[in-house]
Amino acid sequence: MPRPVAGWFQVVALGYGRTVSLPGRWLSPVLAAVGVLAALSAAAPAISQAQNTARAATHHHHPPPSRFTHARVDNPWFPLKPGTTWSYRGSEGPDRTRDVMIATYRTRVIDGVACRVVFDRVWTHGRLSERTRDFYAQTKRGTVWYFGERTATVDRHGHVISHEGSFTSGVDGAEAGVFMTAHPRVGPSYFQEYYPGHAMDAFTVLRREAHVSVPLVRSDHALLTRETSPLEPSVVDHKYYVRDIGDVREVTVAGGHELLHLVAMNHVPRS
Repeated sequence: MPRPVAGWFQVVALGYGRTVSLPGRWLSPVLAAVGVLAALSAAAPAISQAQNTARAATHHHHPPPSRFTHARVDNPWFPLKPGTTWSYRGSEGPDRTRDVMIATYRTRVIDGVACRVVFDRVWTHGRLSERTRDFYAQTKRGTVWYFGERTATVDRHGHVISHEGSFTSGVDGAEAGVFMTAHPRVGPSYFQEYYPGHAMDAFTVLRREAHVSVPLVRSDHALLTRETSPLEPSVVDHKYYVRDIGDVREVTVAGGHELLHLVAMNHVPRS
C-alpha cells in the first residue's frame, strides 16, 4: 500500500482547469487514480480506432474455387513460397518468445479451395507453448484469403490445454476472410477470419510508406496495418510488411505488451 504524504497539496483537477487542496493522506490514492486515468486517456485513441476498424470491417463469402490458384500464394506483401522459413524473436509481457513459421509443401482443400499449409510454432522461454497450422489461398487476381487454423496451446509437459481460436471455413458457420488484398490501400477494413464468438480478427491499412527496422531488414516503404477484433476491443496490434518478404514486425500498441521482429529467413528446396 502507498505511504501517505505529510502536509497539504494542490492537485489540478483533470479536464477542469481548477486546483483542489487535498490533505497528504489522500495524495497517494489520488496520484494512483490520476495514473490510471492518464493511462486510459493515452490508450483511448488507439482503442477507439480499433473499434472503428471492427465496425467498418466488411465480410463477404469467398469467391468460387475456380477463381483461386492451386495453393499458389505469391502476393508480394505476403508471399508463401513452399520451403520458406521465417524466424521471429520478441516478448509477451516479461516473457521472451520465439516464433518460427514455415510455408510447407503441403496443401489442403477447405471449402472447395486448395490452400497452402503453413506450420507455425511459438516457444516461450525456450519451451513450446503453441503450435498452429494455418491455411491460405490466393485468387488469380492476387488477394490472399485465410481459410482457417488449427491451433493448440500446450502446457509445460507438452499436453494440449486449449484449441481456442481454431476455425475452418465452411464448418459450424465459420467463413474465410481476406488476409491481404492484391493492391493494399489505405481505408477499407476487412475481416481476416469470420467465426462469430471465436475468431474475428479485422485489419485496415494505415500507411503504404512506413518506416520499419528489424534485425533482418530496414525499409522506408513498408506496409503498416492495424489489427483488432470485436472479441477483444481493447487490444490493438500494428503489423509491418515488406515486399517480397512478408510480415517483419508486430507490436501491440494498446491492451497488451507483445512484440515480434523478423531475425532470419531462409528457403529449403524440396528434396
